[in-house]
Amino acid sequence: MKELNTTTDPIGQNLIKFISNVCFSVFVFSVLIITVIAITYQPPDPWESSRALTKVFTQVENATFKVDNSVLKTGEDVASSPVEAPGGAFALVPITEAVIEKSEGKLSNETMKSGCEEMNVVNCSDPRVLITIERFNLKAFKSIAFLDYRTPANGSKPNECDVAWRFRNKKERSWRKYRDFRRFKIGFTDDCSYKVVHAGRWHSGVNARRPRFNSTRASTRAKIAPPVIDEEINDTIPILGSDSDFKNGRYLYYSRGGDYCKGMNHYMWSFLCALGEAQYLNRTFVMDLSICLASSHTRSHKDEEGKDFRFYFDFEHLKETASIVEEGDFLKDWRKWNRAHKKKISVRKVKDYKVSPGQLLKDKSTIIWRQFDAPEPENYWYRVCEGPSAKYIQRPWHAVWKSKRLMNIVTAISGNMDWDFDAVHVVRGEKAQNKALWPHLDADTSPDSLVAKLQGIITPWRNLYIATNEPFYNYFDKLRSHYKVHLLDDYSYLWSNTSEWYNETTQLNGGSPVEFDGYMRVEVDTEVLYRAKSRVETFYNLTKDCKDGINTC
Repeated sequence: MKELNTTTDPIGQNLIKFISNVCFSVFVFSVLIITVIAITYQPPDPWESSRALTKVFTQVENATFKVDNSVLKTGEDVASSPVEAPGGAFALVPITEAVIEKSEGKLSNETMKSGCEEMNVVNCSDPRVLITIERFNLKAFKSIAFLDYRTPANGSKPNECDVAWRFRNKKERSWRKYRDFRRFKIGFTDDCSYKVVHAGRWHSGVNARRPRFNSTRASTRAKIAPPVIDEEINDTIPILGSDSDFKNGRYLYYSRGGDYCKGMNHYMWSFLCALGEAQYLNRTFVMDLSICLASSHTRSHKDEEGKDFRFYFDFEHLKETASIVEEGDFLKDWRKWNRAHKKKISVRKVKDYKVSPGQLLKDKSTIIWRQFDAPEPENYWYRVCEGPSAKYIQRPWHAVWKSKRLMNIVTAISGNMDWDFDAVHVVRGEKAQNKALWPHLDADTSPDSLVAKLQGIITPWRNLYIATNEPFYNYFDKLRSHYKVHLLDDYSYLWSNTSEWYNETTQLNGGSPVEFDGYMRVEVDTEVLYRAKSRVETFYNLTKDCKDGINTC
């Protein structure tokens, strides 16, 4: 028996050791997997995941515009419903049939004179005239939310009334409001109530327009019409206040990096990283309003400095949603304080983007100054938000809207087509010339091909807006035999030297005229395209070529 025990004991000990080693290996492997998951896991944002936001806002909205030659999506593009104005200022309720009936019920039961003796003269101040026009507009412009009306004014004839109103396109999710004023020919029904006989075109009711502003900046070289100021645009620069206000503030200051003069998508990706860090640190962001427009959007085909952020984006909305201060005023107040006080402003200079926002969270310095002096790509602002920082820095996309001035042009173009139009996006340019990557694009977007394909998609003689990078205006002439064709250049008067846009941007630019550049053109073209009742895309409808080149579908 002893011998048997002596032979079995080592076997049992080896088995125990083997099982122990296996269990330990499983434990170590499990710890390793959990560690890797803990390092790489990024919790979802409350709105969308970081990857989803990156995809939404950095890819080209429509494949039909060249990469980084298109307009990136901004906050108003992704909001699920119309955003309320700051402080609850958006108190205007859209006018519906129920609202009209309620207003009508408040009127007295007085009737028109028996026999309708004055059928050739319309009393435009009669509330029933306005109610008639409100009902007409609801039926005629179903894509518009009407917000309020002004009292009608007399037109040029006894049976005409000019009416102005504020509205919002139902496809736009911002709280911004736009204006139209039209001339209506008013008649009478058999029971002597009012009816609309004819409605004028966009901005035809000139007697109902707002008072003109007497401009004192008119140039002797260019005829500048007295502008109609959009009172709802307030892009003045916020003021810091007193010395003590400046000293008590906490600021995040980014020096200019390699992002300058890059494409607009690159610029915005970096800018929102910086703004997101400022919000994470609970600091005011020091903003350089000067933008360098990349050569792809300039007439000279060279990078152009000195563009103003406010030419392209809504600075008023940005001020309302983020704590910012303009760089020039900030530096002026900083120098002023240091000259007037022995105790200088405390500054922490950060020369490496690898110093994470989390490491700066408890810093008590008045100014945190990030400097980007390294060579590209180490000097890109967005590098701050890479790696672990991406877990807690959220880019505030909701803070950036497109310029209200440019959106006024979009609204005017859509309004001139009475909001009833279809659109086709025709991409040509460099892609049409590159047969290696897009072998069929040139032929598929030729005038004859466009006529043949669109006739099977769009009803003849509809308003057809063509958003395109084709430089030759007459390229689409064959379509004019089938549709009411509209191109962006048909509306060049909206940014000419007699336009509202020209006068306002000239004043914003210190008296120097502002060019309606390539990025503005694409921005307006794209936004009009979005408002069409039906859209035809190049790489989804007109050609079988892939949007990013051969074999990328």
